Amino acid sequence: MGDVCSRDCGFCSVGHGKPAPLDLGEPERLAAAVVELGLEYVVITSVTRDDLPDGGASHFAGTVWRTKKVRPGCRIEVLIPDFQGSSEALDTVASSPIDVLAHNLETVPSLYHKVRPQADYGLSLDLLRRAKASSQGRFPTKSGLMLGLGETPGEVLQTLRDLKEVDCDIITLGQYLRPSSGQLPVAGYLDPSEFESYKLEALKIGFGHVESGPLVRSSYHAGAWLQKLA
Repeated sequence: MGDVCSRDCGFCSVGHGKPAPLDLGEPERLAAAVVELGLEYVVITSVTRDDLPDGGASHFAGTVWRTKKVRPGCRIEVLIPDFQGSSEALDTVASSPIDVLAHNLETVPSLYHKVRPQADYGLSLDLLRRAKASSQGRFPTKSGLMLGLGETPGEVLQTLRDLKEVDCDIITLGQYLRPSSGQLPVAGYLDPSEFESYKLEALKIGFGHVESGPLVRSSYHAGAWLQKLA
């Protein structure tokens, strides 16, 4: 949905401002690329488009439908924005033939004011709750956290509990790395053993799958664990 985001998050180097109109040919081109590359698993994500009436939900859904049509065996994960809490927008995406629905909390609630100033922790949790409820077991839900922004271990564990409370299935935990001097500085670097400790705690809490490590990102090993949850 373009390379300009309607928000200005503290961790992200994507340009922000007034986005251009949607490219209506994008779903067709993306589907063609999936076929040409012979992909078996695809993660579809986007900038945030608060300027659009549905936040771009119909564009997401159209891309999913088109891709499934030309490559039926391909599994599709969507990593979506919060759609400003719109149930209609979420339903549009959730009713398309997706295999995983992901929405990243990114950080703990106490840091939202500087990491995600135009987002709301409770709203994002509620989106994941509603997504899981609407899935009726058809797809798992997924979220991710960046660590090293100034959060405490207790805050991380509580956030994991909050995610499990809304029945989130999959969690990714990775080290925040500053894209440039224009973004938030790194508050601390975690030792690999700390990531392993968080992984063990997340599994104890009840997540179906956990990816946790310094270089883990939201799409890290995406798809490799899907059979495990089936």
